[in-house]
Amino acid sequence: MNNVYENNMRFLPLLKFIEKYQITIILVVITTILAVAFLIFSNQIAKQNNLKAASIYSSFLEEISSSEPDNSELNGILDNLLMNYKNTGYTQIALLNKASLDARNNNFDESLKNFEILVDLTDGFNGNKIYNKIARVSAARIFLSNDKYDEALNMIEKFSSNSTNGYIHELSGDILFKQNKIDLAISQYELASSKYNDETSKSIISMKISNIGT
Repeated sequence: MNNVYENNMRFLPLLKFIEKYQITIILVVITTILAVAFLIFSNQIAKQNNLKAASIYSSFLEEISSSEPDNSELNGILDNLLMNYKNTGYTQIALLNKASLDARNNNFDESLKNFEILVDLTDGFNGNKIYNKIARVSAARIFLSNDKYDEALNMIEKFSSNSTNGYIHELSGDILFKQNKIDLAISQYELASSKYNDETSKSIISMKISNIGT
């Protein structure tokens, strides 16, 4: 009898707490259940979207790999991916492939548009850093060829100060040289040379620096 009484007394504070905050506890439990259900539902939707995007990308890949890709067909498939599955990896790689194809075909306006979309989709902490860097560098090159130097620098400014990639510094030097910012251009070229490992790239940088003084 005493043991039963002692056990009841031991749990009395807990019972009083539950009685006092029972509405809050119920709300917390309901919220937790709903949150878990939402996560499960979201994961299922994401898996379904990935499967659908994969099927659509398969059609895109088949078309872009053909001997004479139909540009309107590719644009239609890409629009579908962007409209309905823009957060999937399939949409990102489709953008990269289409932008690269347009650049090879000298359709630079269309190429730039797709590279910029890819930059937006892959920005941020959870973005695909490899795709983002490729898109930024490619877009910067197109801006440079169109004499849009500020836009070119803006595209790669997040890499230019501390990049371990010599090519980023070389590209920055090319843009700064076009802006007639000679000292800054040379500084970027020197950084590029220090980070390149192959003699061919180092020789190209040396020629660029030498040509500045001529």
